[in-house]
Amino acid sequence: MKILDGTRMDSVLEAAEVIRLGGLVAFPTETVYGLGADACNPMAVARIFEVKRRPAFDPVIVHVADAETVSLYGDFSSSLARRLIEAFWPGPLTLVVRKTDLVPPVVTAGLDTVAVRMPSNSVALALIHAASRAIAAPSANPFGYVSPTEAGHVASMLKEIDLILDAGRCPVGVESTIVSLAGDRPCLLRAGGISPDEIEEYTGPLGRAVPMPGKPDAPGQLARHYATRTPLRILPDLREWSGSPRGERVGLLSFLPPEDSRSFAAI
Repeated sequence: MKILDGTRMDSVLEAAEVIRLGGLVAFPTETVYGLGADACNPMAVARIFEVKRRPAFDPVIVHVADAETVSLYGDFSSSLARRLIEAFWPGPLTLVVRKTDLVPPVVTAGLDTVAVRMPSNSVALALIHAASRAIAAPSANPFGYVSPTEAGHVASMLKEIDLILDAGRCPVGVESTIVSLAGDRPCLLRAGGISPDEIEEYTGPLGRAVPMPGKPDAPGQLARHYATRTPLRILPDLREWSGSPRGERVGLLSFLPPEDSRSFAAI
């Protein structure tokens, strides 16, 4: 595995060549780091599933670098699709539409729809442009783990990829919002980097998808998708906390301050 400075154009060009040759490249977006392959190369995309140990029924997102080429991959002919693209692309909004025959079934998990977005990260856009093809990319982590926001996270979790473009921390830190335009009304499939309220200014009230078990309509709909490896403890009173073993990392989420602020000293 190579780790290159993603802010250098020669690094981007090297990564683009890896994509063209059917390899896997981890690259930054504004949301999280993605694990990318040529979206129209089914063998390369299949390797994403193998490396991530991702179920074959869980579709991945196709990343593009401009709105003019999206019709190659899906039906974006509706006026609503164009309004959403103009309002939120480039950015953390993924749109699900009817796919074209150019998109291999492995990308869409056999569905007749495809998820597409245009990231705003300059390194991601440069990579897609340099590769001269769309890039299929889920998050660059083993399936079921928290998505990486730094190159070091990727390197520690995935050892079987060809190259990582390191361009620092991803600013948004959560996945893109996914909205389906393939049904009778726009439907929210996954909450993410853009709030439903912002989208509903253009769509009106969004439907809410209830995926069938084992049959997601989009990435991120499975019950175990963003699980941490850190144990979770729920305490009605912070004073019940008995402390953690020496050296154990602990995360604390508090919605109300404790009555006795000195109880924080036990953590």
